[in-house]
Amino acid sequence: MSESSAESVADAAAAVAAATGVAGGWRRATGIAGVAIGVVAAGAAAGVAIERLTVGRGMRQKARLALDSAGPYGALRGTPGKAYGDDGTELYYEVDDVEPEGGPAPRRRRLFGRKAPAPVTVVFSHGYCLNQDSWHFQRAALRGVVRTVHWDQRSHGRSGRGVAQVQDGVPVTIDQLGRDLKAVIDAAVPEGPIVLVGHSMGGMTLMALADQYPELIRDRVVAVALVGTSSGGLGQVNFGLPVAGVNAVRRVLPGVLKALGQQAALVEKGRRATADLFAGIIKRYSFSSRDVDPAVARFAERMIEGTPIDVVAEYYPAFNDHDKAEALAHFTDVPVLVLAGVGDLVTPSEHSEAIADLLPDAELVLVPDAGHLVMLEHPEVVTDRLADLLTRAGAVPAGATVSGYGSTSSTARPG
Repeated sequence: MSESSAESVADAAAAVAAATGVAGGWRRATGIAGVAIGVVAAGAAAGVAIERLTVGRGMRQKARLALDSAGPYGALRGTPGKAYGDDGTELYYEVDDVEPEGGPAPRRRRLFGRKAPAPVTVVFSHGYCLNQDSWHFQRAALRGVVRTVHWDQRSHGRSGRGVAQVQDGVPVTIDQLGRDLKAVIDAAVPEGPIVLVGHSMGGMTLMALADQYPELIRDRVVAVALVGTSSGGLGQVNFGLPVAGVNAVRRVLPGVLKALGQQAALVEKGRRATADLFAGIIKRYSFSSRDVDPAVARFAERMIEGTPIDVVAEYYPAFNDHDKAEALAHFTDVPVLVLAGVGDLVTPSEHSEAIADLLPDAELVLVPDAGHLVMLEHPEVVTDRLADLLTRAGAVPAGATVSGYGSTSSTARPG
């Protein structure tokens, strides 16, 4: 580590120590901050293998630049739009329409005796510390087949910082995210049937929407996909750590995160200086297979890097409070896909099994050799099951071609 990098880490750690009143100097503060950021970032993205620590720092920086320029990941764009939360927060979304530019719309299946049924819109909600680009593979596969809406949760991606959080200090809640989704639907999908797709925090957002707007689910939602998510009990997740370790993290994490958010500028300096360390931690909590495409891993890493530490901090308490098991009852009358990676350390697959137990007619898919970011790690499996769900819901013609759009590891196979 260079002298300037070491100074950045020291400055950030000292700020945390001062804000939390932690005794014992900057080394202890650095350790606490590292644990906090590592655990919180676990719900977000990907990283690099341990061998990156054995090569020169300059070489690693060049490798990251090369990976950033490789592949089309995150480059798909649609027609932009804006919605506004009930506190005035600007919410950014994009629409991919059915009719590709310069070509006719594909043949639609005849529904309910009508020759031209209202087009179904698939609304994708992303997870914590990610953005709408996390659905890259599924978005690419469905382009031109079905109308889709991709949006960025408040304070993520291209959406604005939460007004209530910045101006009034109001904590973020999953219920607030449900109301944000309702605002996006009102703006981007004012009429017609809807398929809701959510990953991790995005799946929780769908549950909050159902809890607060059951009439919307009853009248307009024709299918739901819940990917790597939970209906509650996240405070008991151990993140693959020993019992003593996870208990220690739980004790210090709320106070440390609050301090980190208050010293965002200094902490970001230290975060950048220790990028390789955090990349390894992030990868562990995002992927399970060993041979994920490095460009995909770096793509996911960039999403977490783009999430400011104060946003990471302000969201964390909402997950411990999340409990929407009863809201799942609103999904009982529509086709539901529940999918999770068996190796998910963030929202373990047992949480998806619990959801399926409450929705006995749902299709439960557990993907071996997959972690939290299963839609990036094994996109062909997720796209295959999602395409089947859309067909069952009448969202796409039975004869439509939905490509798996590639694989990100040599061990992945079509679902």
